[in-house]
Amino acid sequence: MNTGSPVLEINEVGPRDGLQIEARMVPTEDKIAFVDALSDCGFARIEVTSFTSPKAIPALADAGAVMQGIRRRPGVIYTALVPNIRGLERALEAGVDEMNLVMSCSETHNRANLRMTRQQSFDELSQVLAAAGRAGAPCNVSLSTAFGCPFDGDVPAAQVLDLAARLVDAGARGITLCDTTGMAYPSQVGELCAQAAQRLPGIALTAHLHNTRGMALANAITAWQAGITRFDAAAGGLGGCPYAPGASGNVNTEELVHMFECMGVRTGVSLDALLAILRGLPGLVGRELPMALLRAGPRLAAHAPPAWLAERFGPAIDAA
Repeated sequence: MNTGSPVLEINEVGPRDGLQIEARMVPTEDKIAFVDALSDCGFARIEVTSFTSPKAIPALADAGAVMQGIRRRPGVIYTALVPNIRGLERALEAGVDEMNLVMSCSETHNRANLRMTRQQSFDELSQVLAAAGRAGAPCNVSLSTAFGCPFDGDVPAAQVLDLAARLVDAGARGITLCDTTGMAYPSQVGELCAQAAQRLPGIALTAHLHNTRGMALANAITAWQAGITRFDAAAGGLGGCPYAPGASGNVNTEELVHMFECMGVRTGVSLDALLAILRGLPGLVGRELPMALLRAGPRLAAHAPPAWLAERFGPAIDAA
């Protein structure tokens, strides 16, 4: 792994965005151990949990216990999803470092996912942003379906940018552009990210990519080329969206880190430590995961040559 200060900030979202959709109910102590292990990998942020209604997301009903049970590593920002004022109050009580709010850029997805119109969501988030500002708690807003909606189709870039600007005016310190259902493609990602950077100078921009159609890593490169230096990702590709038929999870954190490190772009994340965590993930969630990098190893992982080579050619020599 490259040394020196990281060039990118990798935000690990597996504990929240990943576990919330899993069929297996992961015990509280296992969630805490998962976050603690991730804390030792070098992530800029870890999204620990969600302070939504336990009825809405039973898998994360233990949000307070998890947040208060983790071991805080200096330098890591521990975030949580907050849907409303009550969620904000609970998150503040639990000591969350940064709030992540969410709404959709498209009307139909917002109604299906949040049971509200976009205007209702905006009004709700505006109240949360105002209350968080009074409490001195920084907030990021994740904009779902920024690159396309499974119900409404293409979402105009102007619609995404206008919504982002309104939320920044309401108090958001960061905006995440989310490819919620894996509809993004590279040139689209590059164009929207570049426009967002120009429209929102000084605002932290994050790319949240899914690999539903196999383009997540290509999309990450174009986002980076457009100036994005913050990326959400989930270990083992955990996560997904219930409103995207056939959807896979988030971009695999290990693949994103491996790709950028191969390119000489520092992430600050220890790939070896992350791969060690991946070995236990299938047991944690009770199913197999698409972890090609874990199976193959990093590109320069050394393998023993076939035994018959020595018998035929003699001892190995330095190829150089």
